[in-house]
Amino acid sequence: MAEKTRYTDEELEEFRQLILEKLEKAEREYDNLCNSLRNNEGNGTADTSPTFKALEEGADTLGKEDAARMAERQRVFINHLRAALIRIENKTYGICRATGKLIPKERLRAVPHATLSIEGKEQKR
Repeated sequence: MAEKTRYTDEELEEFRQLILEKLEKAEREYDNLCNSLRNNEGNGTADTSPTFKALEEGADTLGKEDAARMAERQRVFINHLRAALIRIENKTYGICRATGKLIPKERLRAVPHATLSIEGKEQKR
């Protein structure tokens, strides 16, 4: 029996649904992070004594830096998921870009935007 060179349309649809669910969740989380960065109201330091004001402002700045880093990571993840949807449309989804072989379903279920199989990843090292 010849080795399978691509996933069937039914299998691609399964992955498409999985990716769409992850994409929806990731976009929601990204929006929440962006909203937290834009929040200018709430627990400010206006009513804080001058002694602690500098400490609170520093902690607030660190919190915003962390949120900005998380938002950027989430944005990159969203872009990877969208690229995976394009690969599904092109019927190239699940093909390792290093080996040309199919990436195992288990790996794609765990990392649906993967473009390398474990074998392909090890070759890249």
